[in-house]
Amino acid sequence: MTRASDRAYAQIRQLIRSGAVRPGEALTEEELARRTGVSRTPVREALRRLESELLVVRTATHRLKVADWTREDIDELFALRGLLEAHAARRAAARIGAEGLRRLEEACDRLEQAIAAHPPRVAAFVAANRDFHGGIVEAAASPRLKAALALVVEQPVVERTAERYSAEAMARSAAEHREIIQALAAHDADWAAAVMTAHIRRAHHVFAAAVRSAAIPST
Repeated sequence: MTRASDRAYAQIRQLIRSGAVRPGEALTEEELARRTGVSRTPVREALRRLESELLVVRTATHRLKVADWTREDIDELFALRGLLEAHAARRAAARIGAEGLRRLEEACDRLEQAIAAHPPRVAAFVAANRDFHGGIVEAAASPRLKAALALVVEQPVVERTAERYSAEAMARSAAEHREIIQALAAHDADWAAAVMTAHIRRAHHVFAAAVRSAAIPST
């Protein structure tokens, strides 16, 4: 993949993740080329990559649009994330060392600082949360698991869960992160997997409650 297509990929992906282009919105190579400042060929390559990641979907008439998630899609994403992250926590418990634990502690510190701000700094919370979960995946030392999780965790519908959190929900999330560290430090795989499973399930219910009255269709 060329540097131009890498740049187009990163920019289009950010447009999707930030909500600048909305779920269900049509995408054209011409408009994206204008917005990213590259020609249509690298945009086309970037869109193929985004399509493989399920961020972009192709209609029956071969037009491209931003993926629009149904309630069933959301449930499945969280279910897959729970299974994969629990497996990551289990592997990490057997492999993590002092440096890995230090990284997780540092991410937790930043996460708690974001919560303590008035109002809470959601973007900083999301960044610290991403670093925390990424640290566990690194400690799990499985390229296959890392690739599988990237397709699930990076979906915008999952990333935006924190934006729906109340201050109380954020504090609960931070406490769960601390317990995950305790389980990893004890090298207790069952404990780490159980806390991670509960952590993801709670995130799912927080998100589902927040969007219950929103326009997310059932299937």
